[in-house]
Formats: sequence, structure tokens, C-alpha cells
Amino acid sequence: MTKRDYYEILEVQRNATEAEIKKAYRQMAIKFHPDKNPNNKEAEDKFKEAAEAYEVLSNPEKRSRYDQFGHSGLGNQGGFNGAGMSMDDIFSNFGDIFGSAFGGAFGGFGGSGRGEQRRRVNRGTNLRVKVSLTLEDIAKGVHKKLKISKYVSCQTCSGTGARDGSYTTCGTCRGTGQVTRVTNTFLGQMQTSSTCPHCGGEGRTINDKCTTCHGDGIVKGEEVVEVDIPAGVTEGMSLNMSGKGNAAARGGIPGDLHILIEEQTHPQLQRDGTNLLYEHYISFPEAAMGTSIDIPTLEGKARVKLEPGTQGGKVLRLRGKGLPEVNSYARGDLLVNVNVWTPQSLSRDEKQMLEKLAESQNFVPNPSKRDKTFFDRMKEYFQA
Repeated sequence: MTKRDYYEILEVQRNATEAEIKKAYRQMAIKFHPDKNPNNKEAEDKFKEAAEAYEVLSNPEKRSRYDQFGHSGLGNQGGFNGAGMSMDDIFSNFGDIFGSAFGGAFGGFGGSGRGEQRRRVNRGTNLRVKVSLTLEDIAKGVHKKLKISKYVSCQTCSGTGARDGSYTTCGTCRGTGQVTRVTNTFLGQMQTSSTCPHCGGEGRTINDKCTTCHGDGIVKGEEVVEVDIPAGVTEGMSLNMSGKGNAAARGGIPGDLHILIEEQTHPQLQRDGTNLLYEHYISFPEAAMGTSIDIPTLEGKARVKLEPGTQGGKVLRLRGKGLPEVNSYARGDLLVNVNVWTPQSLSRDEKQMLEKLAESQNFVPNPSKRDKTFFDRMKEYFQA
């Protein structure tokens, strides 16, 4: 099923500000909230869809990748992965928006209908690793196995933090994770809610803490993470793997793993977007009489024939020998700049030979209309 455009989902323009995106999401959340649309699967799906769109567009880094590459730029790490998102995910991540948007109007945010949803859900911290790639890796895409040092779920208590796996409902908040206070003012009674100070908003307390993790549910460890890096990535691009960051305390939501792309310098080729650039020098006799040269490419060497009378500054274009665009069939070219090498020191015999050649009419510069000027070549290059 093709995903809808995130801007279309929230009904905002692509240049919408952060405040406009937040406001639009509030409106969508109110419209399709489950408490307002009980037993309505379509409304629930739209509620989740709006949350996914907001999760991406409210994150500057994810929004930038989405604006540049669309859904394909996020891979399968965008938002909450659509249907895989739970209501707990939404409420725990965007509870502050819901609270200010609904003001306790629905059971899920202050009444009895969804009081359980107000429990604080722990979330693991994000991790960031750098992956260094060669141009060959970038041209084909590459599968990497990354050994990540991180917090992992405690195996002794299965991440619960409790030695015997048992909890007690918090007596202060009665399992809601929130305490409510009523204050009398000259305007009448005012009701405010805050995180329960006894359980930290979790709604439960541990009876007997695990001796391995001391009740945290996480310990330091390692994990091998496999990632498919698409062809055409660029220096500084960040790929996100949802849920592959640090594990969260006591069975919460894991953080994300951000993979930052670094590009290794190629010994011969230089990158310019999807094009590759190469400088090749030939001697004056080769330029005058013609020759065949070997050009390095990312797949090996390509032999190119130079016609007699090749001028310095001639640009050869090897189409399709550059780099691909991310998630696209388009591919750049390999541009070869041919330079004619001028000797910097001459022997007496060489000077005498060149002096005789200089007297020949063929050695007097006489460019024809077919010989493109430097500016013509640059215009052709940028228009190609």
C-alpha cells in the first residue's frame, strides 16, 4: 500500500512552520481520537497516520530527509512504521500535545476511560554511529554488520527490573501515573494533574529489585546490528533505525540508532553530486598524433581513444559511469578532463627540435569553429 504524503495528511504546505505543523496535528488528533470515535477502525488508522506524519515532520533531521527523498529516504525507519505503531507509543511520545490540546476533555487524558494511558513510558536514548564508505560501496549499496556498545535488556529479569517479575500498583496514584490536585480559587475549583512523585509516573513499583540490573531492567552490553545502506548516499546523510538505540528501563520503548555516512577519499576520482571527475594528462606528441588512454572507473578500467589533434581542456563524458541517485534509476556520468602536459625543462637538442617545429605552419594556433572555448565547455557541462 502506497503511503500518503505527510504534508497532505496534516493538510499543511511544504513550507509550514513548526508551530503550524503542531497545530495541524492537534486538530487531526481531536478529529480522529479513539474516544471521540469508539469502535471506528478507519478513524483509529487516521489517528495513527497523523501521529506518524507528525513524528517525521516535527523532527528537523527526518523532515529534511523526507523533503529531499520522500518516504524512500526514511526507509522503514520513518515515523512509527505505520500500522506497527501502538496507542501507547503515541500517548507516551506526544502526551504533552494531547494534554494541551484536549485539556482532559476525553477519558484518555483526564477521565476514567483511559486513565491507564497516562502512565509514563520509559524511552531509551538514541545512539549515533559513523559508517565510512568507499565510492565503490556507494555505487552499489552495501550490507553492513555493526557491533554496537549499548544498553540492552537485562536477561536475568527479562527487562522488568523485578527479580521475581512482580510489581505492585502504586498506592499514591492507583496505577494511573498521575496525581490530581484540586485548588479552591476565587474563580472556583481548579484541577491540576502532575506526574506521581512516588512511582515516577509508571503507575507501579517493584517489590524485589533484580540484583543484576538493580531494578533498572537494562545493563551495558553489545548488539550486532545489520543495515542495508542504499546506493547513492552522500557524505553527512543520516539513516535512522527505529528501536535499535539504547534499551529503555523496565521494558519501555528503545531509542533509535542514527547511522551517519562518511565518504572515503578516492585515490583517483573526485565526486561532484552523482558525477565523478577525473584529470588525465597526455604528452604533446600523444595530443598531436592521437592515442588510447585507460580511464579508472568504479567497475575497473575503460579504454578511450583520443583523436589526433586533441586539444588541452577537452572533456570526455562517459555516460552512466558515475554514481546513482538514492532510490532512483538515474545515474551520473564520469567526466574526464584531458590536459596536455607541457615540459618544464628542455635539453639543448629538444629546444632545437621545437624551434624547427615552431617554424611549421601546422604549429601556429588556428582554432576553428568546431574547437569549443573554455566557456562553451563549461556551459555544455552545466546544461548536460
